[in-house]
Amino acid sequence: MTGIEIGIELGLEIELGIEIEIEIEIEIGIEIGDYMVVQISSGQGPSECQLAAAKLFEALQKEYKDLKNVSYTKGEEKGCFHSIRFETEHDLSGLEGTVLWICQSPFRRNHKRKNWYVDVSIIPGLTEISADKEYRIEKFHCGGKGGQNVNKVETGVRITHIPTGLVSQSTEERSQYQNKQRAMQKLQEKLDCLQQEQKEIQVNAAWREHNRIVRGNPVRIYEGEQFVLKKVGTAKDGRN
Repeated sequence: MTGIEIGIELGLEIELGIEIEIEIEIEIGIEIGDYMVVQISSGQGPSECQLAAAKLFEALQKEYKDLKNVSYTKGEEKGCFHSIRFETEHDLSGLEGTVLWICQSPFRRNHKRKNWYVDVSIIPGLTEISADKEYRIEKFHCGGKGGQNVNKVETGVRITHIPTGLVSQSTEERSQYQNKQRAMQKLQEKLDCLQQEQKEIQVNAAWREHNRIVRGNPVRIYEGEQFVLKKVGTAKDGRN
């Protein structure tokens, strides 16, 4: 809430004959580190593409030691995956695009095709939302002409979650401590709803990326059953 909005509220309450005093405190908790969510997907590709997805994840694990597997969908063959989603603190945005694996099919020895594609996508990450992170607490002490409502509003508490701007307020309880607990409960309910909305956005984005593979201009090319890195491309795949 901005200073202008607080000023307007105070002006209205003074006109109603209520004297109000606001005590504001800022509580700051531990910051959560940023991370990137990356998805490797075989799209609608055959088992060879699903195996390429598994091999690419193994190769990236050797490059970046902090990769944390978040979720995966197994493929038809053993050791194969339709998709793998993982977290990392490294910036892997340069990997976003198509990765090409050139190899004779390990499942169909007489198959002529040797080029197998997988997609690497950056998925919107979930912001760690917690009422213990950063919030402003406003405590109301009222007096004067308030009638029967004075007892209810003299211990009012308003809490603003600073990172999101979400606000909750309680004037229902008799003590300031109870109102603070009640306001925090309301705020946590709002934060939980926001967190759920973010999860739905992430799932929808992951599903869209799973079904999109742009062939051509691969950001990396691997060769052979040993999955040896042969080329790192610089061209973008043209996605928005």
